[in-house]
Amino acid sequence: MNKGLLCLGAAFLAWHGAAAQQQRDSAAIQVLDEVVVSDSRFELKREHSGKNIIRINTEELERNQGKSISEIINSRSGIEIAGSRGRQGEILGVFARGGRGRQVLIIVDGVRITDPSSFSQEYDLRLLSTANVASIEIIKGAASTLYGTNAATAVINIQTKNPSDRTIAGDFQSSFGTNQTSDHQNYNLSDFNNSARVSGTLKTLTYSAGFSGSYSDNISSIITPTNEDDRFSRTSTDIRLGYNPSERFSFSVYANQTRLRTDYDESFGMADAPYRFLSEQKRAGLTSRFSYGKGDMNLNMAFTEYDSENFSAFPNTFKGNNLVLDLFHKYAHNETFYAILGLNFNRDRTTFEEDRDFTLTDPYVNMVYISPFGLNINAGGRMNIHSEYGNHFVYNFNPSYSVTTGKGYLKFLGSYASSYITPSLTQLFGVFGANPGLEPETNRTIEGGLEYRANNTFRANAVYFNRMEENYVFFDNGDFQYVNASDVIKAQGVEAELKWQPTGDFQVTANYTFTERKGDDAIRIPKHKLNMNAGYAFTDDTYASLTYAFTGTRTDTDFNSFSEVVLASYSLVGVYFSRDLIPDKCTLFLNVDNLLNESFTEVVGFSTRGRNFRVGLRLKL
Repeated sequence: MNKGLLCLGAAFLAWHGAAAQQQRDSAAIQVLDEVVVSDSRFELKREHSGKNIIRINTEELERNQGKSISEIINSRSGIEIAGSRGRQGEILGVFARGGRGRQVLIIVDGVRITDPSSFSQEYDLRLLSTANVASIEIIKGAASTLYGTNAATAVINIQTKNPSDRTIAGDFQSSFGTNQTSDHQNYNLSDFNNSARVSGTLKTLTYSAGFSGSYSDNISSIITPTNEDDRFSRTSTDIRLGYNPSERFSFSVYANQTRLRTDYDESFGMADAPYRFLSEQKRAGLTSRFSYGKGDMNLNMAFTEYDSENFSAFPNTFKGNNLVLDLFHKYAHNETFYAILGLNFNRDRTTFEEDRDFTLTDPYVNMVYISPFGLNINAGGRMNIHSEYGNHFVYNFNPSYSVTTGKGYLKFLGSYASSYITPSLTQLFGVFGANPGLEPETNRTIEGGLEYRANNTFRANAVYFNRMEENYVFFDNGDFQYVNASDVIKAQGVEAELKWQPTGDFQVTANYTFTERKGDDAIRIPKHKLNMNAGYAFTDDTYASLTYAFTGTRTDTDFNSFSEVVLASYSLVGVYFSRDLIPDKCTLFLNVDNLLNESFTEVVGFSTRGRNFRVGLRLKL
């Protein structure tokens, strides 16, 4: 492994040196004083934010073409997505800051998305296609004040693409590649992704329509002697219409349909099986904004239906829907005082022997003060009014202090925040292990850290976090029922990030996470995790990057013996290359994942991907 890394590094440096002869004279693409939104819902300079927000912009998404949403997010600090390195279509486990999947909230275009028919009310990230995503912001820590229930360890805020400001514009992508394990390197073409999107603006009207499809096979879900292929496919259609009669008023409606199919095997006994999971999501919503002077009124609303069927030794169906409405007023005064006052309504419904539902009606307020002498305060509260559990108050207090240092700043930050997670409908009323006597889970998070930026080319930050969970809901295999944990779960750790851009053409990013969870088995949560990326623009038309990812040891459960297993650490190297065949019109790209063909285990008994190649073409018209 070390020899391979040295050879790879030497090749990259040689390539860098040869291409430096044609390095362009250009303005530096600086490590910018970014604008962040998620921690306040206002567009604030990063210097004034009391959180270390992770922002993945359009350019970065384009340089990860062909990768899934889970693969892209998994490379960020503080987050581990188990299953993202395995066969396409495997169930994904999202762990942030030592927490579990239902403690992470997914937001798309300002609206919370969760599947009320799932066991833990999580959203299935397999339903998301990167083709229609414009940007991703990740805020870690308790954020229930602004975003409500489930926002205990992280909020993943996804914005879809806006229509083009031209009369008509097209965006078409196609890629194909291998899909193979490290032990079966047959190099068959077995992974295909295609998307098409048309959008435009006609005076006061905007429109967009997009379609994407993915298909893969050639890998077995579970490692068995026969290793028969298990297929995965997903199709997604998106439509949006907007009306913008003036700068003060905008309105749009949208709809999405996504269909997913994935084959899988028998995990009890680890045997090949002809099992299949089908899922369909139908979603319709609207966004509107009316502005006046220093304020604006906003309404985000969506209705989503989920219909899934499981074909296995224990077949079952899952049907559910939810209605989300978020009405809020924003006010900004002289770039010093920002306030938001809102009312959020959620109704989750699913079908068991009969329809069951519950509602959440949450008034909330949040304020930001940016002083002229460096002090910034972000604070607020929310009253959760639950139809089953009554009232519960959550809050946050997030001060920070910035010191100007020449062309940069040194920022100190801290926060104390609480969050609240109610049991899911399945845990309360489902047909398997339901327990109507469950209590809600409560969380509190303490953070402290600093961030340094210098000369618009360098930024580094480090944050210590300390979390505590009470009444955590889990499935007790002895009683075959969902119960509240009697032990208090404690998690702590450190997250560090670096971004360095010594020239306009060369950039290095890195992040490291240390996580420690006590109170249970902490399965699939690595104690140490490191990601690095070095990217270089050789010319205006040519870009390449080298990535390195280290995942440390962690525990997992062998569900055949229900014994604890320690999984070995592993390192993965990847390469990305793109070339504009026609500037700003046609781009050819190549992705190589797990370049050194590392053999590793992500989840006990399940397959992982070895060395794989993906070639693609993007055309903009």
